[in-house]
Amino acid sequence: MSTGREIRLVEEDDGWWSAIDEDTGVASQGESREAALQNLDEAVAVTTQARAADTPAPEPNAPWFDNA
Repeated sequence: MSTGREIRLVEEDDGWWSAIDEDTGVASQGESREAALQNLDEAVAVTTQARAADTPAPEPNAPWFDNA
């Protein structure tokens, strides 16, 4: 069954995987595709709860968010 979510998976140069939920803008990573997707689900859930409670979402902690 499809959830209707658009997710982008990227294999990084170091072998880790990045997973980005295109609808929410939330991203995560993991050592495998499965880990990246599981971590993404957790990050989306936390972000969704924070948005519903009108509290700030956790700050991103990933190299692809570095604006330097």
